[in-house]
Amino acid sequence: MFSLAEVYDLGIRIEKNGEKFYRDAMKQAWSTPIADMLKMLAEEEVKHVDFFLKRMDAIKLKRENPFLDEMGTSMLRDILGNQTFSLKEADVSKIKSVDELVALAIEFEKDTILFYEMVGSFMPDEEPRRELKEIIEEEERHVRLFESYGEKK
Repeated sequence: MFSLAEVYDLGIRIEKNGEKFYRDAMKQAWSTPIADMLKMLAEEEVKHVDFFLKRMDAIKLKRENPFLDEMGTSMLRDILGNQTFSLKEADVSKIKSVDELVALAIEFEKDTILFYEMVGSFMPDEEPRRELKEIIEEEERHVRLFESYGEKK
């Protein structure tokens, strides 16, 4: 089973990478509507990081065996292998159109949702699953925003 600390640790990394992607994308010469949307999404990713950090702090206070927690985190990373949820290989400067940007962002958000759903299915406690579901709903809203932006063109 995955611990909540493992989920939160990886969630922090995923959300920080999402924020970086959106902020890097904002530097491109996009129209004001897409730039505003990217800024708003970057700010939401920061809120998600804060969400995970607060929960990590609470978990650290309860830990009975930090060594076992660290082993569990290492095992989770091994299980996930090379699967990326980070967009770090995406070179934003090479994105030439809003369509490319939208497609890449949707893929990232959907990967994030799949990751959270997969890990959530291993979580035994209802409260952490409920909290994770709230983040999933936010990520699903991000997907809908990008999809609706693509439809407006």
